[in-house]
Amino acid sequence: MGFLTPMYELGEYLAWTRSGEIQLPDFQRGYKWEDERIRQLLVTVLRTHPMGAVMLLKTGNEQVRFKPRPIEGVDMAQGSEAKMLLLDGQQRLTSLTQALSGSGAVATKDSRGKLLDRRYLIQMETALLGSDHVDEAVISIPADGVVRSNFGKDIDLDLSTPDKQREQCYFPLHLLYGDYMSWILELEDRELGKKFHESFIKPATTYDIPAIVLDEATDKAAVATVFEKVNIGGLPLNVFELLTAVFAGDAAYYASTGEDFRLNDDWRETHELFTAHPVLSVVESTDFLQAVTMLTTHKQHLAATGERRPAISAKREDVLRLKLNDYLEWRDALRDAFQWAATFLADRYVFKAREVPYAKQLVPLAAIKVVLGSKADLHGVKERLIRWFWCGIFGELYGSASETRFARDIEMVPAWALDPTAPTPRTIVDSSFVESRLQSLNSRRAAAYKGLAALVLAQGARDWMEDKALDKVQYVDLAVDIHHIFPRAWCEKNGIDWERRESIANKTAIGARTNRSIGGAAPSHYLANIEKWAQIATEPLDAILRGHSIEAATLRTDDFDGFFDSRREALCVLIEQATGKTVQRDLTTGEAEEDASHFEKPELDDESTED
Repeated sequence: MGFLTPMYELGEYLAWTRSGEIQLPDFQRGYKWEDERIRQLLVTVLRTHPMGAVMLLKTGNEQVRFKPRPIEGVDMAQGSEAKMLLLDGQQRLTSLTQALSGSGAVATKDSRGKLLDRRYLIQMETALLGSDHVDEAVISIPADGVVRSNFGKDIDLDLSTPDKQREQCYFPLHLLYGDYMSWILELEDRELGKKFHESFIKPATTYDIPAIVLDEATDKAAVATVFEKVNIGGLPLNVFELLTAVFAGDAAYYASTGEDFRLNDDWRETHELFTAHPVLSVVESTDFLQAVTMLTTHKQHLAATGERRPAISAKREDVLRLKLNDYLEWRDALRDAFQWAATFLADRYVFKAREVPYAKQLVPLAAIKVVLGSKADLHGVKERLIRWFWCGIFGELYGSASETRFARDIEMVPAWALDPTAPTPRTIVDSSFVESRLQSLNSRRAAAYKGLAALVLAQGARDWMEDKALDKVQYVDLAVDIHHIFPRAWCEKNGIDWERRESIANKTAIGARTNRSIGGAAPSHYLANIEKWAQIATEPLDAILRGHSIEAATLRTDDFDGFFDSRREALCVLIEQATGKTVQRDLTTGEAEEDASHFEKPELDDESTED
């Protein structure tokens, strides 16, 4: 790899980006800079302060055939060919191209993420007070040139036409490298125009930005390293974007197919397959690559002999070592495996993306399915996979860096699933759950919270108002969600501590109609209403409540303490049945109330509840 470090004038960069001589490799992230950051960049140019180098790659390299795309906002002539690809400096050059050429309108956003179209001008008289005044002189205004207040009713500043700009001495910065002379010559104050030209326009014409230009001999591994290590002033690229760079221009693939491999396009095909399964929207491109890496290193581990066999891994550095043929070897099998995982989740009564306890646990689950093949659906094998799944959830083991656990999973779970006398997987060994954890499970984002809601449904729970099972078929039609059993309003009125009130032990999944019938009433009252409106007798309704692990007698007497103790115990039994491990009992009602008094009330989740 060779490189040069020339200095180019900003005007040259603008000409190249507008003509298409400089373009982006197609895997580069989209334009993301905020309004204020763009304004500060323009201040940097106008004060002739340095802004750092950009990195360019000359095209024409047979080993690195990236598909180019134009700088965002540029309308290139058809057939324009890139001579250089912008590897680093995209956000800066895109900002400068949009703000300093064409109409000057920049598609950006404010600090809150609201999308905006802005133009940038400089108040000439303020700027000429000295370099320290340039920051206050450069302003950002709406693309139509009018600054409004009072919800758009009042006009504070109107710079919508060149005459209005000149009248108030605001120079539009998109003319800085364009036809500025016509605008300046029509200024009434010729002396002001002359001073501004000498102080700002003339220096801008010689404003230089250093470049690092990689030559045609640069190989794809070097380009990937550049992206990983030298992403100056931007967001570091993830492994998917880096591997897009590595896979592009793979010589063997090109020789066999006559075309280049586009990882972006391939992932879009995968994502399209996943759209039939809503839960798979939680699977990211990097998750898929981790699963490929696990299978690749697992195969290498099994094939090697001796004591120093390569380790099974899902770590970033090993993902980056993937070759295109590794990816293609496992891609189709993993596409099928993730779709199988969606069915696995549905069988566990997890139907929506937001109900998936741990999105990252799907990575080893899919990889394990590939290793097991069709045997994953055998009764005994499936039962052990289900146990491993629940142990990971109720042990809360996939909430942080999980690469090491992934490796142990694919190494141990398939062997144990096929032969229960094999060593027990670490995820099962490490899993533990204590009764007191139920006290603090009040966030629907918590994996164990989601897991318990699913376990209750899985035991055959039915809706209280309508004679329908809360299964995949009825779930959407009934608008099922998790709601309070003892309503929030009732709990507040009766002095129930917030921790037990918001605990998963005081919640269950019911349909929207049933939740409306509950409102904020006492359980004894709303159960009587349900019996009347649904025309259901007491005993059948009590049986339905038992299907939710609820002791009906405690609801009919509005006995919150008795209800909470009995349901807490019932949920512990469900967890024990799912994980095959004992839940440590550690609370009585009195201890629970005392324990709750030591906790600070957290910010509650937004829930679609009417109680």
